[in-house]
Amino acid sequence: SDKYSGGFRGMTLAYNCRSKEEVDQTMSTLRKAGVKIVKEPQEVFWGGYSGYFVDPDENAWEVAYNPFLKLEENGDVADED
Repeated sequence: SDKYSGGFRGMTLAYNCRSKEEVDQTMSTLRKAGVKIVKEPQEVFWGGYSGYFVDPDENAWEVAYNPFLKLEENGDVADED
């Protein structure tokens, strides 16, 4: 379906980026590929930056930058030491 019904579907999917610029670049790449963007990237109240798109099954995905989350080189969340 090309109509997003919206609303919380019981889970959240997210793709974590290393910067606000990476969020913008990722969303731009998705938009150019024809992916439906449902919320443009913006600053969020807790200090992060994120936007949302939906996949073909209407699962909402967050593309996010969390300045408090350290990522390993391969993208894994780093252990806190």
